[in-house]
Amino acid sequence: MLAVGSSAGAQNMAALNVPAAVRALDVNAAAKPLGAAASTVAASMARPAVAATTVVANATGAILQSQPAQAVTVKLAPAYATEAAWLYKNGWPLYALVDKFSAGAALDEQANCLATAVYFEARGESLEGQMAVARVVMNRAASGRYPPDWCSVVKQPAQFSFVRNGQFPTVDTNSTAWARAQGIARLAAANIVPSVGQDVLWYHATYVAPGWGHRLSMVQKIGAHLFYRS
Repeated sequence: MLAVGSSAGAQNMAALNVPAAVRALDVNAAAKPLGAAASTVAASMARPAVAATTVVANATGAILQSQPAQAVTVKLAPAYATEAAWLYKNGWPLYALVDKFSAGAALDEQANCLATAVYFEARGESLEGQMAVARVVMNRAASGRYPPDWCSVVKQPAQFSFVRNGQFPTVDTNSTAWARAQGIARLAAANIVPSVGQDVLWYHATYVAPGWGHRLSMVQKIGAHLFYRS
């Protein structure tokens, strides 16, 4: 709307060609729309700069991924087992996994028995040797030929020489050896790292020759231990 404020303004209004001014503001019907070209540009601008990738979030919420990405699909880890499996699949060696999982939530009773067996039986061995000892304990519990849980297997009379009257000696819980034993127990319990087969139920140190050794088939020598199946 035009507001007229004086007689002079009214005279100027009379001289103005209003219809012509309105026509000048009309849309040009001959103009072409942006069309497909604009759609193509918009689509190219909307594409992500890099490919999407899958990552895993550990129990503390930290995001782990193999390469940077603009778009990620996050899988929340319900326990350390999910994280450990992901890391192993993506190339983490055993020593790095053991170091990472040597600390964490307190072990439950069964896992603590497993770690204790590793600590007393193989703390001077390689990590592969420690993992094999843990697997023998687990294999026995699953075999139907020994007690059905890890603690009962370890405490079974005349089986593990460090056990006295069903009791464990004192563990140096501040030692690196105990931290590693806990890491081995966590990884073994999660069944992440391959080790000796499920039918391997026995082992002994290389410097002894038990009478039962000749009745079994030796599978592998790892460090100072020989491992057997029936």
